[in-house]
Amino acid sequence: MSENRNMPETNGKSAKLKRHSGKAKDFPSHVAARERRKLKAGRTKPLGAWYGLGMFGAVGWFVVVPTLIGIFTGVWIDLKWPGPYSWTLMLMVLGLGAGCLGAGVWLNQQRQKVLRERENDDG
Repeated sequence: MSENRNMPETNGKSAKLKRHSGKAKDFPSHVAARERRKLKAGRTKPLGAWYGLGMFGAVGWFVVVPTLIGIFTGVWIDLKWPGPYSWTLMLMVLGLGAGCLGAGVWLNQQRQKVLRERENDDG
């Protein structure tokens, strides 16, 4: 046992190799998959800042539109049938929640699409 317990014992093998795959025989397939991803990345053009701004805008619209629909519907109900409760506030919160849920579902679909592409490139 080594004197310094903070330093990992490598026993002549690379600690990085152990951390990545757990088995030395998986190393060549791991390297091949990374090389395929790098080659594909070199062939595809970079997405750039406009793609990021577009994604940011899409998520914003997913949240803003249902929130505004809730606000306008609530104001209409409050003006048409006044009552002790603020329909504007309740429907705004409901619209915000629905928008956040919709944005989360859409982002998860985009994430799954990227993971499927990565899996197809690896296999």
